[in-house]
Amino acid sequence: MSHDAGRRLSFIDVAGSPYDVGAALGRFGRTALNDHFQTSAAWRELSTRRADPRIGTMATIVRERFPRYWAELKGLAAGLELAFDDVFLWNCRGDIWAMAPDGCTTVQLPGSPHVIGHNEDGDPDFAGHCALAHVTSEGGNQFTAFVYPGSLPGHTFAATSAGLLQTVNNIRPLAGGAGVPRMVLARAVLDAPDLDAAMALLRSAPRAGAFHLTLAQAGDERLLSVEFTAQALSIDRVEAARVHSNHLIHADTGRMSQIVTGSSGVRQRRGEALLDQTPHSEPQGRALGILWDAADPELPIYRTDPADSDVENTLASAVFRVGADKVEWAVYDAAYEAARFEMREGLVPVAG
Repeated sequence: MSHDAGRRLSFIDVAGSPYDVGAALGRFGRTALNDHFQTSAAWRELSTRRADPRIGTMATIVRERFPRYWAELKGLAAGLELAFDDVFLWNCRGDIWAMAPDGCTTVQLPGSPHVIGHNEDGDPDFAGHCALAHVTSEGGNQFTAFVYPGSLPGHTFAATSAGLLQTVNNIRPLAGGAGVPRMVLARAVLDAPDLDAAMALLRSAPRAGAFHLTLAQAGDERLLSVEFTAQALSIDRVEAARVHSNHLIHADTGRMSQIVTGSSGVRQRRGEALLDQTPHSEPQGRALGILWDAADPELPIYRTDPADSDVENTLASAVFRVGADKVEWAVYDAAYEAARFEMREGLVPVAG
């Protein structure tokens, strides 16, 4: 299964003030996002929601409570050469529209080290237009994250200079709120010094949308599964192997009203079945075996069909090993091929 060169994942290094970082990310994504906006059904749908009164409230909260990320968004708009209101709306897409095209599957294997596998599922339009970005933003942690054109970093998968790992899955609740956009909250987690600070942030901030986060940190024995919506926050410590395929499954949040697409449901059940079949497998191979599974021809875990029912394809897979003193990880942009990037001692690839 081979990718042509035009679909490879690139690596970019950006640094400076929050505005500078946003502007650099905007320049990177300018052509791809402008092209996407010309044809995207998602953008057309979002554009019909410009008058949603929550958007103004969300903007005020971000400007007042998270000025660094407000500056990143301002820079992002400048680099994209798009109106700020359009860029802010795009970065609130999942807060005001449950069916925004974002998916993802995560495999959580607790141990020493913890092994976390993640498929980043997004709009097929962005295949070949995404990157791993090493970000040094003044006033915050350094981190490396998978980035989409036109979006703040943080809502995909990332590791930080504090040794913190985050992977993110879309959730589609039927009820939203007017708090901090979920992508801004996920961005803020990347600046947390530790897991406790990340949890305090998620507890204290008003939330607009919903996400599932997998969180771990080098030197911390906890592997955490976090589901949040505007109304609820659920934090589970993962003690046995689990899979999460972008819908609420915790005991206290799984009963909430949500949309579970056919793909999301099948990926959850198939992933759990594969976990049951491979209890003694080597963890990294076990994670990749689940992430790259395509046994269901209609609704596979690894998604490559341009006509995918959720308008989502797997754009990258990542496997993290979170140990006592460091995070090691590898990123793949094609199944059953060698890693595109490997981070063995931090945040910058050693080869690829």
